[in-house]
This record gives sequence, structure tokens and C-alpha cells, in this order.
Amino acid sequence: MAMLSFLDRDHTVAEPGYSRWMVPPAALCIHLCIGQAYALSVFNLPMTKLIGISRSAPDDWQLTDLGWIFSIAIVCLGLSAAIFGRWVEEGGPRRAMFTAGLCWSGGFLFSALGVYVHNLWIVYLGYGVLGGCGLGLGYISPVSTLIKWFPDRPGMATGMAIMGFGGGAFIASPLSVWLMSIFSTPTHVGVAETFIVMGLVYLVFMWVGAAIVRVPAPNWKPEGYTAPVVEQKLITTKHVYVYDAIKTPQFWLIWWVLCLNVTAGIGVLGQASAMSQEMFPGHVSAVAAAGFVGLLSLFNMAGRFFWASTSDVIGRKNTYFCFFALGTLLYCLVPWTGSIGSVTLFVLCFVIIMSMYGGGFATVPAYLKDMFGTRYVGAIHGVLLTAWSAAGVFGPVLVNYIRQYQIDSGVPKAQAYNTTMYIMAGLLVIGFICNFMIQAVHARYHMKDHEAEDTVAEIAAISKPAGA
Repeated sequence: MAMLSFLDRDHTVAEPGYSRWMVPPAALCIHLCIGQAYALSVFNLPMTKLIGISRSAPDDWQLTDLGWIFSIAIVCLGLSAAIFGRWVEEGGPRRAMFTAGLCWSGGFLFSALGVYVHNLWIVYLGYGVLGGCGLGLGYISPVSTLIKWFPDRPGMATGMAIMGFGGGAFIASPLSVWLMSIFSTPTHVGVAETFIVMGLVYLVFMWVGAAIVRVPAPNWKPEGYTAPVVEQKLITTKHVYVYDAIKTPQFWLIWWVLCLNVTAGIGVLGQASAMSQEMFPGHVSAVAAAGFVGLLSLFNMAGRFFWASTSDVIGRKNTYFCFFALGTLLYCLVPWTGSIGSVTLFVLCFVIIMSMYGGGFATVPAYLKDMFGTRYVGAIHGVLLTAWSAAGVFGPVLVNYIRQYQIDSGVPKAQAYNTTMYIMAGLLVIGFICNFMIQAVHARYHMKDHEAEDTVAEIAAISKPAGA
């Protein structure tokens, strides 16, 4: 449609003089909005009282049923990123960001309808499926563009954007509570109105990001940057087509590297409050536990920028070696901190673990760029995010079910997490081995020179202004 032609890649190519430092803010506009997913839990208790208002009524929704909203959203994040990764890569970031805004906002509006008519399946469809698709498209939309703008510092660039996903909850959590307090009445909890307002606000900010984003002109390079003539070990100057990349052992090794790193962190993240109170009964109050969760979120966010930037210096493989070696040690130390009653050491262990959890997300796009080149890195990243979907199931199941099994077997609650911590350490050892096995991609998977030239020519052709 002509009226939507401004979304096309050829209308997104940067004019001479455009500052590449405008792209990270554009990416942050997206990631700070979709990062609300980490704050969804603030709606859980209010949504169990939609009918009873002050307490749950017999016909109100149960917490166990509401927990599926987040799970469905994360699964749809991975699936949509995998299915539409190539569409995002070839159509450019603006079209993807615009569409992500529609899906994410639409998810909130559909959910508001579900809350209003008290139909949980509409909420599953809204926030879970439609919003989850917005999560997936929004998450991957700026990645490839950032890497192309910052070939000299790809880890730092993607870290800046993905940091926003970790930090979105800091904005969304107090905003949600404040809006619900405004819209609530003695006969109404204000969830539906809050969903509507947040959906519209997020739509505006995500479309602002779509408006200011640009892709570099073909063959653009930063001033003073010289691409390496000789390939470094594990850093290629070639490109691998997305569907060839997923045939390589390197892709699946990185898939497991991400899955195991996320599995070890995401289960703990969901149970951090309960764990801290149960491991230190009488010493950690509910308020202190809430503060602990906030601290974990802060380190989750900061770790995304710190570790991704560090990977530009020490390399992606070495960065993941740090995650797995240090993480294994820290998980093994956690039961000991409980046995000696040291809350300080317990907190120290987990803030470092959470920084590496976030750092794994931010470092992996640059890892993929090193292995498979820049041409299809966004699409490859989209497929890789299915590892996140899998980890979103593995992690909480491991923590919750093993804990319950321990308690049912007569183990005191203060010690019920010990076995889980050792299992998490074991998973990280497996991740260390997977990372160790990663080698450079075989030349048979590289796009031929004439294929790469055709790709550049194709991009150049569609990037010409109309009438040129």
C-alpha cells in the first residue's frame, strides 16, 4: 500500500550525516516497552479479585491460571521470532518495529476486553499470543541494524538495546500500580483501564522508535574503521544464509549455550522472593524479599550492558566461559550461604548470577554475528530465541517441582533448594562443554562471493530514492 510505503527499507536508508548514535535510542524505545513483560506479575493479585474486589470470590481467576499468560507470551516470543526472523531481516527494522507496536498494543487492548467481560481465554489470546508476537518481533527488530551500524563494537551496541528489555520492568511496575490506584473504586480494581492506557502509551513510544530508526547505506563503515582483512579465529568476514546456519553444529551448540544459561537463571528469578524468605526464615521479611527481587532486576539490566561490552574486549566464547565457570561456583556456594546463615553472601551470589543471566541475552547476537556474518544475523537470532522459550519452561519446572518434591520428602524448607542449586550447577557444566566445542563455521556453509554481491546489489537497488 502506497500510504505505508514509508515503512519500506528504501525509505529507511540513512542520509549522509545521520548519526549512528540515534539507533540505540530507537531500539530502546522498543525494548523499554516490551520489557514490561517482566513486570506482568504486578497484575496477578488484582486479577484474582476482579469480582470479589477486596478478596478473591469463588468465580475469580486463580493464580495458577494467570501464570499461563506469561508462559504463553514467552513461547510466542520465541516462535514469532523464529518464523518471522527472515521477514524482519529483509523488510528492514521500521516495518518490524511498526508491526511490533501494533501487536504489543493490541495485546493490551484485547486483554482489557478479556478483563472487562471476565474471559481469561481472551487474555491468553491478547497478551499471550498477540502480545507475545509483538515481543518476538520487537525483540529482534533492531539487532541486525545495530550490528551493522557498530561493526567496531557490536556487543556494546546490542547490549545497550537489550539492556532496555531488562530495565522495562522498572518503569512498568510502578506505572502499573499507579494507574490501577487511579482507576480503582470500591467496586472496581482498575485493571482493564490500566491495560488500555499502557497499550496506547506503548504504541506511541514504539512508533517513535520506528520513525527515527535508519539502516546504513550499502558498504557504509564508521569513520576510521577498517574491516579485518584476515579472518580472526571465530570471527568471520563471510555470511551464512539463515536456513544454512541452522544446519550447522555451531548454531545448535550456541542454542544449548543460551538455553542452559537462561534455564539456570530464569527459574531462580521467578522464585527469588520465596527462596530468600524460606532459606532464611525470620531473617528476611516480605519487604526485604521484594527489595531483593528489585536488586536482581537491576543487575539483570546492568549485566546486559557490562558483559556485552566486555565481550568486545575478551571475545564472546571467553565471556560465556566466565558465565559457566563462575556460575557453577556460585550455585554450589548458595547452599553453603544458607547453612551459615549469611544473607549477604546469598545476595552477592545471586546478583552476580543475574548479571550473567542478562549478559547472556545481550552477548549472543554478537556471538552469532561472529560465527555467521552480519547479513542474516537478525533472522538467525530469531530462530535461536526458541532456546529462550524452552528455558522458560525448563527453569521454573526444575525449581518448583524439585522444591516441592524435597518438601514432600520431609526436607526442611530452608534446605529444599539445595538439590536444585546443584542441578543448576550441573547444567552450567554442560553449557561450559557446549561452549568449548564451538569452532569456526566450515567454509561450505558460507555464501559464495557472487551470492553476497547479488545481495548487496539487491539492497542497493531497493535503497535508491524513487525516481532516481
